[in-house]
Amino acid sequence: MDIRHLQYFLEVARQQSFTKAAEVLFITQPTISKTVKSLEDELGVTLLDRYGKKVELTDAGHVFFRQALEIEKSFRSLSSELDDLMNLKKGHLRIGLPPMVGSSFFPMIIGEFHKAYPQVSIQLFEDGAKKVEADVISGALDIGVAVLPTVDELVDHFVFVEEKLNLLVHPSHPLAGKESVALRELEHDAFVLFREDFALHDRIIAACQHVGFQPRVVYESSQWDLLSAMVAANLGVALLPETICREVDHMRVRIMPVVEPVIPWQLGMIWRKDRYLSFATREWIGFTKAMLSEQRK
Repeated sequence: MDIRHLQYFLEVARQQSFTKAAEVLFITQPTISKTVKSLEDELGVTLLDRYGKKVELTDAGHVFFRQALEIEKSFRSLSSELDDLMNLKKGHLRIGLPPMVGSSFFPMIIGEFHKAYPQVSIQLFEDGAKKVEADVISGALDIGVAVLPTVDELVDHFVFVEEKLNLLVHPSHPLAGKESVALRELEHDAFVLFREDFALHDRIIAACQHVGFQPRVVYESSQWDLLSAMVAANLGVALLPETICREVDHMRVRIMPVVEPVIPWQLGMIWRKDRYLSFATREWIGFTKAMLSEQRK
């Protein structure tokens, strides 16, 4: 057994699929299947329950998964510390970005970072903020962007966006002419929301429940432009951050602040505070903090 075998197993467990794990790791499926089988033979236990194209961890698999994560984390820290010791100013960054955040804030930053650190490669993963946070905590990502506050005290962060949510309605909507709307006024409307793996999904539902109603959700998506198009088609109302609202076609929808309550939207760059940070990760934090702070001025 070596570290590569553990990494293959961990990726299969994360993806719940040999095929998807092979795609992520850029190896053949027979190779990864043979490696996991040799692990099971060596340990004398079944780690994965295979059925069809899906796999699940067995009881022994859960135990092995937890230990393998710790071993992989220690190995990554060792490799990173040795690289830094030898002053090899290169590395690889795994960054998680929610889809509605990436295009608004990071293309220029990534370009400038690459100019400053051409030997640092960047791998981007687009997921909802909740998934990004979970992957940073598990070690699957080095760093990510999440909606604050985070749920885990192991996460450190810096804030780069502090905004509020605005309401989007069709121009024919009864509230379209108002300067602001109390959330309670939307009790009888249909809502189009981000999917459950987005932090805003839970936050909007919780805000509605707080003022006394359960929102009627008719559609969920991971794409803000699709949500705004649904509003433009008069299929429901949406609540989107101010940054996103600036990108929306104001001729097709009406946008106004939500009050009573105001729903905040705070974004931060997050990373594990108890984990050794590689040269690339430390430089990314300092670089993005400086650029994003400059953009806020």
